[in-house]
Amino acid sequence: MTPQQVVLVQASFAKVAPIAEQAAALFYDRLFETAPETRALFHGDMTIQGRKLMGAITTVVTNLDDLGAVVPVAQELARRHVGYGVRPEHYAPVGAALLWTLEQGLGGDFTPDVGAAWAAAYGALSGAMIAAAYPES
Repeated sequence: MTPQQVVLVQASFAKVAPIAEQAAALFYDRLFETAPETRALFHGDMTIQGRKLMGAITTVVTNLDDLGAVVPVAQELARRHVGYGVRPEHYAPVGAALLWTLEQGLGGDFTPDVGAAWAAAYGALSGAMIAAAYPES
C-alpha cells in the first residue's frame, strides 16, 4: 500500500465509524446474500459479532501505517478461524461484501481511489491471513 492509500482508508473509515452498527449489519446481510454458505459459520448474536468485526477493522485501519504490528495478530485470528470452518475461498466474498458496505456507507465519497485503497488493504491482509492459516495452499 502506498502512503496515500493508507490516508484514504483511514479518512474514509472515519466517516463510517459513526455508523458502525449499521455498517456491520449491512456487511453481514450482503455476505449472507452473496455467499449463503457462510451463514453456517456464525453462531450466536450477530450484533455482538458485528461489534467484533468493526473493532477488528478499527484496529487494522488505525495501525495501517504499521502492518508489521497488525499482520501477526491477523494471522493468529485466521488460524483460529480454520477451526470455525473458514476456508480460503471465503475470503473473496468477505472482501466483496466489505467493499460493497463501504460503498453504501460512503456514498459519493467512495471514489475509485478509495475503493482501490480498500481493495489493496484487504488484499494485503487477507493474503497474509490465508498464507498463515493454509500454508499448503
